[in-house]
Amino acid sequence: MKRLLPSLNALRAFEAAGRHMSFSRAAEELHVTPAAVGQQVRALESYLGEALFVRLNRSVELTVAGQALLPGVSDGFDQLARTMEAFYRRTVRRPLTVSVEPNFGAKWLVRRLDRFRERHPGIEIRLDATSRVVDFAREAVDLAIRYGDGNYPGLRCDVLFEEDVFPVCSPALLEGPHPLEHPEDLAWHALLRQEWAPGNPTWPDWAMWLRAAGVENVDPTQGPEFGSGSYGLMMDAALAGQGVALASSVLAADDIEAGRLVKPFDLSVHQSLRYYLVGPEATADEPMTAAFREWVSSEAGGWAAPAG
Repeated sequence: MKRLLPSLNALRAFEAAGRHMSFSRAAEELHVTPAAVGQQVRALESYLGEALFVRLNRSVELTVAGQALLPGVSDGFDQLARTMEAFYRRTVRRPLTVSVEPNFGAKWLVRRLDRFRERHPGIEIRLDATSRVVDFAREAVDLAIRYGDGNYPGLRCDVLFEEDVFPVCSPALLEGPHPLEHPEDLAWHALLRQEWAPGNPTWPDWAMWLRAAGVENVDPTQGPEFGSGSYGLMMDAALAGQGVALASSVLAADDIEAGRLVKPFDLSVHQSLRYYLVGPEATADEPMTAAFREWVSSEAGGWAAPAG
């Protein structure tokens, strides 16, 4: 049977007194009286059967036994302090920070976060809305939702969504002098374009969709181009009837379901790029990150884009 540990208060009083070589300064640190420190030290000495201090007129000195005991007790309290700091930092006192591309955050994630809060009321979520790829080693970010090919060395990577792309427009463009009935009718309309990554053939663009549709009479560059971070502006232009946008099945889902946008054609082109939840392997099983991963994976697994 293991011997019971002495009182932690007694050990704390001994450690402070030994570090300061003063009962008075230890008392100031511990917010007690010097007499209380002396009482705790005597209790520890009685428990151990060893004198730990030599009491001098106005000071104290460690005995040989005290010198042997102090380093281990100090290390133990330091380790306990580090453990408690890590506990509060990871599970109680700080939010879980998730880096997310702004459009995905606004169009999909934010609209579902109330369900996470209902399931995990003790976890506060902080969203870092940015298109920039974060550096987990240097930034206070726990997880990120990224759109790409899944090549994220050194990180745990979980697939959330596959994606299709297809044209969408305001219902008003299904009528008028040049209604959108066939892909060739796009020649009469502005094609709203977003620049993703110049020269990268894996990113979706109008040329890709028009090739899949077998359309040759439509210029894939006819219409305004929006910058790489301007997907929301492009979709606002589509909602206003200013043209036809090449949309993401994930990001356009709510607007299609609500009838604000329509799919004028049946053809969708499946993408090799996907949405991933990524984060450091070292923290993958921490309670907050594991809770968010389980929740967002279940949300993604139970979600399906509307047919339109």
